[in-house]
Amino acid sequence: MKNRLLAAVLSTGMLFTTVQPVAAVTHYRTYHQYVQHRRHMKTAKRVGVGAAGGAAIGALAGGGKGAGIGALAGAGAGLLYDRHRKHHGDY
Repeated sequence: MKNRLLAAVLSTGMLFTTVQPVAAVTHYRTYHQYVQHRRHMKTAKRVGVGAAGGAAIGALAGGGKGAGIGALAGAGAGLLYDRHRKHHGDY
């Protein structure tokens, strides 16, 4: 009896968790939101590439601690480069 009750409760729970919403909402970005998104993605890419390059050079020069220091220095350099490019009109 307990097994059937437990199976019924679990089956009902699984049934209701798999039901999809009837009205799917589609969000469209405005041009301004698209440009802002691109700006942030470029910043993240530039900082990430700088951090990865700095970590690689730091790891070769000083092992694990050097990799951490190099990653911080590379991220800082990437951020400075990003600010420089944005100042000159490259979004």
